[in-house]
Amino acid sequence: MGRGTSRAQGRAASSIAAIAAFLSFTAAAPALAQDSAEEATTAAEGEILVTARRREESLQDTPVAISAFSAETLQERQITQTQDLERITPSLQFKPAGQLSGNSASSVVFIRGVGQVDPTAAVDPGVGVYLDEVYLGRAVGGAIDFGDIAGVEVLRGPQGTLFGRNTIGGAILVRTQQPILGEFSGRARVRGGSENLIEGFGVVNVPLGETVAARVSGGFRKRDGYVFRVVDGLDLGNENRFSLAASLLWEPSSDFDLFLRADYSKQDENGAPFTFAGINEQAPVAAIASVAAGCPGATIPFAPLTPGDPRFGAPNVPMTNDIRCANDLQARGPFVNGGTAPVESNSEVWGIGATANIRLTDVASVKLITSYRETESRGIRDGDNTPLLLITTDVAAQSAQFSQEVQLQLDFGSVNAIIGGYYFNEVTDERATVPLAFPPSPPVIGSLLAGGPGSRDLQVSRLKTDSVAVFGELAWNVTDALEISGGLRYTSDRKNYRGTVLNLFPATLPDPNPLPTLATSQGGPLFIFSRPFQQDFSALTGSASIQYRWNDAISTYASYAKSFKSGGYNTRYNAAPAGNLPVPFAEESVTSYEIGAKTNIGRLRLNLAAFQAEYQDIQLIFRQGVVPMLFNAGEARIRGLEAEASLRTSWGLIFDAGLSILDDKIKTITPVPGATATVTPNDDLPFTPDMQANFGIAYAIPLGGDMTLTPRVDGSYQSKITFITGSIPLIEEDGYFVGNASLTLKLGNGIEVSGGVNNLLNEQYLIQGNASLATLGYAERIFARPRSWYVQVAASF
Repeated sequence: MGRGTSRAQGRAASSIAAIAAFLSFTAAAPALAQDSAEEATTAAEGEILVTARRREESLQDTPVAISAFSAETLQERQITQTQDLERITPSLQFKPAGQLSGNSASSVVFIRGVGQVDPTAAVDPGVGVYLDEVYLGRAVGGAIDFGDIAGVEVLRGPQGTLFGRNTIGGAILVRTQQPILGEFSGRARVRGGSENLIEGFGVVNVPLGETVAARVSGGFRKRDGYVFRVVDGLDLGNENRFSLAASLLWEPSSDFDLFLRADYSKQDENGAPFTFAGINEQAPVAAIASVAAGCPGATIPFAPLTPGDPRFGAPNVPMTNDIRCANDLQARGPFVNGGTAPVESNSEVWGIGATANIRLTDVASVKLITSYRETESRGIRDGDNTPLLLITTDVAAQSAQFSQEVQLQLDFGSVNAIIGGYYFNEVTDERATVPLAFPPSPPVIGSLLAGGPGSRDLQVSRLKTDSVAVFGELAWNVTDALEISGGLRYTSDRKNYRGTVLNLFPATLPDPNPLPTLATSQGGPLFIFSRPFQQDFSALTGSASIQYRWNDAISTYASYAKSFKSGGYNTRYNAAPAGNLPVPFAEESVTSYEIGAKTNIGRLRLNLAAFQAEYQDIQLIFRQGVVPMLFNAGEARIRGLEAEASLRTSWGLIFDAGLSILDDKIKTITPVPGATATVTPNDDLPFTPDMQANFGIAYAIPLGGDMTLTPRVDGSYQSKITFITGSIPLIEEDGYFVGNASLTLKLGNGIEVSGGVNNLLNEQYLIQGNASLATLGYAERIFARPRSWYVQVAASF
C-alpha cells in the first residue's frame, strides 16, 4: 500500500519532538499567562466524576480502567461522534461500515482486542454501548453523534457484573445533558467547511416552574463524499443526517426525581466509501464473471462448457487490461469506485426512556431505568467494486427493544452495595439478499454465458432475544486507605430464530409472496426448516477488586473480572446444511486480571493499567463455500499496558496524552468439518494494533478582558492493524499518524469563533477492510477522508 510503518513512526517522532519543544517554551514563559483562563483552572482543580460502578464517584477512586471525557474536552479535541473516540482512547477501535453491511452507521467496536466483526442482527456486539444507562442492542444504534451530551466514559475490560449484556470487551457510556432547574439558557453553533460541509446544532433549556425543567435540542450535518463512483457520479462516504432530542426533569423534593427523554435520528446517504483492493484471479466466482462478460482468455471448468471450448479450463482470469476481466487491473485508486450495482446507506433510530431516583431512607435508594427503542436500517454495497457482478449485498433490518432495570443502592458509610435486576427484550426482522455469479450449476452458468442474470440468495430472518439478569456488588472500606469490592451477576438469555433461506434463479425474480414453507428435504426450495429454533444460554459472572490509597495523590488496585456473550444461529446459507437445521454457535467469554495505579500530583493526572485477558470459545468466521459462518473455534491470550495523562496548568497550558500497548496471541484454532478457517495461530486478532498513542496540546492566551485565543494541536498514532480474522495484506493498515490543528477565539460574551484542519498532513490510511479471496475472489477497503478544513461560530446565553 506504500504507507509503511516507518513513515508513520517518523511523523510520530517528529510530532513528539515538536511537543517537547513547545513544552520547553511554555515552561519557560509562565509569566506570559498569569491571568490565564479561569476555566482551565477550574478544570484542573475539580475532580472528574464517573459512574463506572453505577454510582457517582471520583475517577481517581474507582478501581477500573476508565477514560472519561467531559463535553468540553470532546468539543476541544473535535470528537463529534462515537467513532472519533478511538483517536483519544487507549485500546479502543470504533469503525464505521461494518463488514458485509454496506451501512456507514453500522459500527464495529473493539476494546483490548475483544469485539465482533460481524454487525448483522444474528450476532451480538462484544462492546456494550449505553445511552443514559440504556443498553443499545444493535450495531447501527451504537453510532451516535455528540450533540447535547454531558460526557462519555469508556470502560476497558469485561464489565460483566454491573453492565452485563455483551460487555466482554468493555462498555461505552454516553450521558446526555439533563435539564437544569431554574435556568433559561441555550447555545447554538454553525459550521462550514471543505467538501460543502454545513452543520448546525442548537439546544435550549427552559424552566417550567421551580421543580420542572425541559430541554430541547436538534442538529443536522451535510457533507459531500470523498470517493467518486464512475458509473453514476455518486459521491460515496457523504454525510446527510439530522437528530432531535427532548427531555424533562421533575424534582419535587430531594427524595425523588424523574428524568424523561426522547430522541430521534435519521441518515440518508449514498453508501459506504468502499473501493477496490484486489482480486484473486483464480477464484471460481471471479473467473465465472469474467467468462460471462467475454474476457479474452478467461477459463472455467463448469458445464455447459466442455473440454475443447477455449473458455474451458481451471478457473483463471488473465492479467489483461480489459474492463471485462476481473483482475487487479480493475484498481482505480483509493478514492475512485468502479462498481455498478445500486448502493445506499440509511438508518432511522428513535427511542424513549425514563429514569427515576427514589430515596427511601438515609441509606437506601431505588433507581428505575425504563426504555423502548426502534431501529430501521438498510445498506447496499457492491462488494467487488468493479463493473462485473461477483457479489452484491443488500441488508435491511427493523429492530425493537425494551429494557427495564431496577437497582437498590445502599450506603452505610464504610460499606456501599448495589442489588439489581434487569430485563431485555429485542425482536429483529432482517432481510438480506445477495446477487452473485454462483453457484456453478449448468442453468446458472448457461444464463451467465448468454448474457443473462446469475442467482440471488435470499434470507428473511426473525430473531428474538429475551434476557433476564440479577446482580449485586458490595464495596467495603476496611480502612480509610483500603477498599475491597466484589460482585456477581447471573444472566439467562433465550435466543429464538426463524428463517426463510433460499436461492432464487434467475436473480431478477421478485421475492416470493407468500414465502415458501417447505425445505429441500420436503420437496421445497428452503435450505433450513421454516420453523422456530431456540437456544438458551446462562452464566454466572463476577468481578472483584482490592484498592489501596497510599495518600491523597496515589492509589493502586488489583482486579479480576469475567464476562460472557451469548451465542445464536447462523442466518446465511448458500446451500442446505445437514438435516436442514440452522448451524448454531455457542457463547464466548473473557476472563481478565488487571493491576493499576491512579495518581493526581498537583495538576498532573497520570493513570496506569496492566492486564492479561483469556479469551475463550471465540466466535470466529469460517467459510463454507462463499458464505461466512460463525463457529466457536478459537482461544487467545491478550496482554496490555495502558497509560493516560492530563495536565492543566494555572497559566493556560493544557496537555492530554494516552498510550496502549497490546500483545495478542491466538493459542488454538479448532478445525470445523466442512468449513475453511480464515485465521491461523500465527495471525493477529482483528482490530488489535500493537500500539496506539494520542496527544493533545493547547495554550490559552489571554487577550484582555474575558477574551482568550487558544491554538491547539492533536495527534494520534496507530501501528499495524487487521480488519478481519486472518492475514490479507491487501486490506491491512501498516500504521499511520494523523494530526489535527485548530484555533479558537472566545470573545467573552458567549460568542466563540473557531477554525481547524483535520488530517493536517493529508495522511492516506485505511479505516476498514473486507475480503473473501478463496471462492468469491474480492477484497475491498475504505480509506479515511483526506485533509479537510472547517470554520465555526458558536453562541450561548
